[in-house]
Amino acid sequence: MSMVHFEAALGRLLQGDRVHKDLSVPRLIEKGLQRGEGVLTSTGSFRATTGKYTGRSPKDKYIVDEVSTKDKIHWGTVNKTISSEVFEHLYEKVLHYLSERDEIFVRHGFAGADKNYRLPIRIVNEFAWHNLFVRQLFIRPTETELTSLLPEFTIVSAPGFKANPEIDGTNSEAFIIVSFEKKTVLIGGTEYAGEMKKSIFSIMNYLLPEKNVLSMHCSANVGHEGDVALFFGLSGTGKTTLSADPYRSLIGDDEHAWSPNGVFNIEGGCYAKCIQLSEEKEPEIYRAIRFGSVLENVVLDEITREPDYEANDYTENTRVAYPLESIPSSIEPSIAGHPNTIVFLTADAFGVLPPISKLSPEQAMYHFLSGYTSKLAGTERGITSPQATFSTCFGAPFLPLPAARYAEMLGDKMLEHNTDVYLVNTGWSGGPYGVGQRMKLSYTRAMIRAALQGDLNAAETIVDPIFGLQIPLHCPGVPDEVLQPKETWQDADAYDQKAMELAMKFKENFRKFSDMPKPIAEGGPTI
Repeated sequence: MSMVHFEAALGRLLQGDRVHKDLSVPRLIEKGLQRGEGVLTSTGSFRATTGKYTGRSPKDKYIVDEVSTKDKIHWGTVNKTISSEVFEHLYEKVLHYLSERDEIFVRHGFAGADKNYRLPIRIVNEFAWHNLFVRQLFIRPTETELTSLLPEFTIVSAPGFKANPEIDGTNSEAFIIVSFEKKTVLIGGTEYAGEMKKSIFSIMNYLLPEKNVLSMHCSANVGHEGDVALFFGLSGTGKTTLSADPYRSLIGDDEHAWSPNGVFNIEGGCYAKCIQLSEEKEPEIYRAIRFGSVLENVVLDEITREPDYEANDYTENTRVAYPLESIPSSIEPSIAGHPNTIVFLTADAFGVLPPISKLSPEQAMYHFLSGYTSKLAGTERGITSPQATFSTCFGAPFLPLPAARYAEMLGDKMLEHNTDVYLVNTGWSGGPYGVGQRMKLSYTRAMIRAALQGDLNAAETIVDPIFGLQIPLHCPGVPDEVLQPKETWQDADAYDQKAMELAMKFKENFRKFSDMPKPIAEGGPTI
């Protein structure tokens, strides 16, 4: 199918009165309610449920095998190939399916706050609430920009269309397919809104490095003196929570890029986890859940419609989407200077990594390539309890290019700008998952505040005998014994056993980076 024919087919679909383009928030909410897609909550937010797909479905994600990208993509279990024929056949079927819907919702926006690097996008939705979601998550054009916006990539999302694997060549009824040549993302079979957000992130992870811009799975904020901090980590490690600091200005909570000019947000909104959310612990996120925000799979009281953030009836992966301006401390535009501090966040289910440690440049590269954390329940289909995992660059599911490309760019930028790097464990202390307790948020905030203010630069440290990490002996606002993980365990031998077990996992995982320089390879456990 030629590009002209491809675009013409979509153009025909987007004609007529049933196509609603760039509706306002109130009108989208009205449509969602009229169509029975969700309900209003006591806070004024719109709540929707997503059926059996309550998280990303990585086994159903593909990249089209095309001539222009074939030799650039890092093919494997993450970037799975699918043929152009299968993609185009599904594309025609999805367009036919959407042509029979009573209404279609179209949204235009941008990915990338820096106008020098932003990507104009268009999203075609079957659901009004999905269109509300992308309105809040991506960067919203001004009225003037909207009149001249020409999309470079288009998402076509039809959750109600379910593929037949035997006929359509997919893994299941769900599919998320990216075609870089056709500049299209095709989504079907899943109502989980996060697939749209992460698809655009994957595209930016392909496009930006070609422009000497490092794309990063991290949150970011900036202090009153202009000092910038990045927080790397997978879902559930605390990126959103820790970047929403009332004493610092929020740049963004999940996706950023580091250009020759500094850091900019890729998105225009936040997609925060809601499980166990409270106003006391996370006031800015809690108060952002109001009219215009979108709650996903959050349980409501049947009478009062009050959200129950403790309940996990649908999933552990309950979410809320809201625009950046809902956070009082956010900055506009979401652009800042070069990072002074980088924090690698890990939710260690083994309970053996120190709550904070400062990394040498070699250790920083080692842990960036390792990307260790524990996948938390609900973030992917089939994950019901924390599982130790290594996600390269803290974002392997979204990286189309080889990991070394991103790692080399980060290493060069850290050295150029003399950036401090810390490893912070937001996971378990006093024992592994099921025995120990999750690290207190107040302690983690105190440790990060000390790191950002430079209080730990001259702190006395001790070297962890297994992981080789420099652990501070004292930190303002944190009991000394908490800083030394072994001291929080009742059974020291049990700690040593678990620590060795995790250290061996690090070693085994890093074997795939055998081409790394020796100093980086030696930046991990010392066993």
